[in-house]
Amino acid sequence: MKSETLQLLVLLFNFASVWMMVGLIWLIQLVHYPLFAFVGRDAFVSYAAQHVRRITFLVAPIMLIELVTSIALFVFRPPAVQMWMVVIGMILVAVAWISTWTMQIPAHEKLALGFDSPSYLRLVRTNWIRTIAWTFHGILTGWMCWICLTALAQSA
Repeated sequence: MKSETLQLLVLLFNFASVWMMVGLIWLIQLVHYPLFAFVGRDAFVSYAAQHVRRITFLVAPIMLIELVTSIALFVFRPPAVQMWMVVIGMILVAVAWISTWTMQIPAHEKLALGFDSPSYLRLVRTNWIRTIAWTFHGILTGWMCWICLTALAQSA
């Protein structure tokens, strides 16, 4: 496989995984998390456990692909993409991962014991950190793809 092809594939897999996370995080932020307040106390523990199990099954592989392809861009960076863009992308990935492990997972662990209004509000409010990080990463990867497409069109 040619180097240019590999560089574009890494960027496209990064773009796809980031935008999957953008869609998921906005759905979670605007629809799913607000509905937690309407589950009812009796069913909440079961609901919270099912949420964590099901969302992890979906989100974990996509987050790993995003992480791996973001790191791979340091090595397989298309020439048209500036290194500062890759660095900012990696910073945004780090923000999402750090927020997940230090804020959202602890809030979910607390909610697994039963509905707790302060933990619920903390979850919804701190999840904006991930929502904003993934949204900006999505915009950045879209810009990187645009730059590469423009460069390809000019060289054709």
